Amino acid sequence: CNLESCTCSRMMHFLKHAFFSFPCSLPFSAYRFNFRGYRWVKAMIHAINDINKRDDLLPDIKLGYQIYDTCFTMSKTVENSLSFLTGQNETTPKPIVYRTVIFIPILYFFSFVQSQGMAFLVHHFGWKWIGTIAADDDYGKYGVKAFKEKVEDPYTCIAFSETIPKIYSREKIQAVVKIVKETNATVIVVYSSDIDFHPLVEELMINNITGKTWIASEAWVTSALIARPEYFPLLGGAIGFGVRRGEIPDFSSDVLCTGNESLEELNNTYLDVSELRITYNVYKAVYAVAYGLEQLRLCEEEGRGPFIPDYDQLSELSTNLWGKKMVTISAPSDFQRPRSTCNNNCQPGFRKGILQGKPSCCYDCIKCAEGQISNSTDARECTGCKEDYWSNEQRSECVLKEVEFLAYEDALGMTLIALSVFGSCVVLAVTGVYIKFRKTALVKANDRELSFLIQFSLVVTLMTSILFIGKPVDWSCQSRQTTLALGFSLCLSCVLGKTVMLFLTHLAKNSKVAEKARMSMKPIFQKIIVFNAVMAEVGICTAYLILNPPRMFKNTQFSIIRIIFECDEGSILYLCIMFGFDVFLAILCFLTAFVARKLPNNFNEAKFVTFGMLVFFIVWISFVPAYLSTRGKFKVAVEIFAILASSFGLLGCIFVPKCYIILLKPLRNTEEIVGGRAMTNDKSAPPTSASCTSEANTTEATVLED
Repeated sequence: CNLESCTCSRMMHFLKHAFFSFPCSLPFSAYRFNFRGYRWVKAMIHAINDINKRDDLLPDIKLGYQIYDTCFTMSKTVENSLSFLTGQNETTPKPIVYRTVIFIPILYFFSFVQSQGMAFLVHHFGWKWIGTIAADDDYGKYGVKAFKEKVEDPYTCIAFSETIPKIYSREKIQAVVKIVKETNATVIVVYSSDIDFHPLVEELMINNITGKTWIASEAWVTSALIARPEYFPLLGGAIGFGVRRGEIPDFSSDVLCTGNESLEELNNTYLDVSELRITYNVYKAVYAVAYGLEQLRLCEEEGRGPFIPDYDQLSELSTNLWGKKMVTISAPSDFQRPRSTCNNNCQPGFRKGILQGKPSCCYDCIKCAEGQISNSTDARECTGCKEDYWSNEQRSECVLKEVEFLAYEDALGMTLIALSVFGSCVVLAVTGVYIKFRKTALVKANDRELSFLIQFSLVVTLMTSILFIGKPVDWSCQSRQTTLALGFSLCLSCVLGKTVMLFLTHLAKNSKVAEKARMSMKPIFQKIIVFNAVMAEVGICTAYLILNPPRMFKNTQFSIIRIIFECDEGSILYLCIMFGFDVFLAILCFLTAFVARKLPNNFNEAKFVTFGMLVFFIVWISFVPAYLSTRGKFKVAVEIFAILASSFGLLGCIFVPKCYIILLKPLRNTEEIVGGRAMTNDKSAPPTSASCTSEANTTEATVLED
């Protein structure tokens, strides 16, 4: 490796051609003297001179150098490399075997590590949409390639990848500027030297492009050519990985050509030795070659070491060469991290949707469906809410569904309770009248005990409506329908006991057999009718509660945003049988009362029972379609209204006429008038059926008393 050192005149010749480049297609003003590159050359020469002076490193061997002009073109670089290999000014390589040191892995290892660091930086800050710009050379292309391999994943994509031409072309530069200007990527990685990047910076400044975050490679992050105040609006906030700074012994005194010049007042990149980074690496690289040659020199046998470290060992060598340092970036409290995404983040309540023909980082934000939520940013899927929960309007959290039932606090519920209590009070008032005037003829007529049982049953049915109000539970569901059915069966069976007697009285007018049956029928037989009817209803209700009882049920079929608390009535068959029996009793009451409605004189109670039964039928026939067409608490309200209406109808038709006579027409409440033995001229008083007389009113009436 004994190379002849360059003479001073030859050195000046190389300097003249190494740092001035005049491509034919560009004017001279397009280039300037590269002080930075010249400093790198001086660092190489300084290192070679230091090595040549040492006795412990490569003794008896002197290192030399040759400097070629690359002209910033790949073709010129290859041409100069071939000239060096041939040893002549020829570009055709000869089959010469060289014993050389492979140093290229070290040069590219830092580019690989730097790309790893840049990718980590991008992922750390959550940047998803990245642009890349590379110089049109191996440094830029391989650097960006390594960066892409490390940074790309399903959540991080490359927005664009552009190249800076090595030979200046404003048209191509403007094309890159246009893409930078139009892209929505706010983070851009640039792998380029400062010389190549500078024309792009100038054009970006002309177009007044701001708001971008630049990630710089080591080649320009500390360059004085780029770090100018006028470029701060564009490059302010740029982040980069700088090469380790170091000091080169006696280098500051060696940067002068002869040592006699006074350049202290000059301020340029060449003379600035305070931040030696790449310059320091050049110095270390020369020493690395020297140590490699030293190991080759120490080879004792062909094919046996010591050798230069392999690629894995180069990691440690590169670490020592380039250096590593953990950097912590602090920011003020009001600092906002730059965002770089293909589109705005999907907020809670939305999920990401695929955009056909777009990278995976570009997506559409689709609002979660009803009943589903997403509570994180950029959620990939929406999750469904549990059974008793529903999504809020923003679809960001699950909230308890609205619960619907006819509550005591509702205005409708309070109204129905008030009507129920009022009706019960009216019935109790009638009972009080009956108790006070219990020895009068009108109260004793046609079985006083049945009248008290009817009043009791009306109180039961009226108060049963309260069981339909409030939150349904199993016991209330099981008790309300059965209590209602038993209350109506007691009421209707008592009415039937009365109307049967009226019916036989009507038949007795034309039939001696019926007359004998009526005369033989004592009050106990009326009570037997009531007892048998009620016991039959009790048996049906018991079977209903044992075999398939009602239960509380959460109905979500008709509303997805609320839960309707209602009763599942269990067996519809038993329910129909239970209320069907009441309907059967009501039909018998109506038929017997209807037949007996034309009994003569002023004692006909059957007419008012007939009206009561008609009211009962009208209410419950109207109830069926109204009940089937409503939902929720209004369905319960319809049933309560039917209960109250039918109960008030029976109360008004059966007891109001009698109370009218008892309280307002006491002169009519005598055994003579009630028994038909005396006539009344008061036509306003409603007739009763306390007794039945003959058509001519000459036969003594038979009064059914206790």
